[in-house]
Amino acid sequence: MTTLAEPAACSRVPRAWSGMLRIYNRLMHELDGELEAAHGLSLAEFDVLIQLDEAPGRRMRMADLAEAVLLTRSGVSRLVDRLESRALVERARCPSDARGLNALLTDAGAALLAEAAATHLTGVRSRFVERLAAEDVARLESIWEQLGA
Repeated sequence: MTTLAEPAACSRVPRAWSGMLRIYNRLMHELDGELEAAHGLSLAEFDVLIQLDEAPGRRMRMADLAEAVLLTRSGVSRLVDRLESRALVERARCPSDARGLNALLTDAGAALLAEAAATHLTGVRSRFVERLAAEDVARLESIWEQLGA
């Protein structure tokens, strides 16, 4: 048996989902453009630098890096090629697997990441955090934890 509340609740699901996708896409586009203009980094390249900075020894196996940044192995390889050409990342043989490669964050990459992180956080604050009440931010945190569980 259905109640009168169910159809209204169900009609909100597509709007909530499409709204989340629309806002996500807009924010990512704006944040990507801002990083590109200020630092010559795409958001995907910024993500790779963050992953490497947070990894032990500032290094990760290429396969693990691809998984962490949600790219294919070939996609992350091309992205690391671009970062390597700018001396922001280096490749090195994996000591535990002679066939494997690690990506390593260079000092130049860490320095650019520090600059870009300040720009990115300012953009996130102004486009997201400052536009919401503190309780809305807390509720979103709770929602993301609930969905991630």
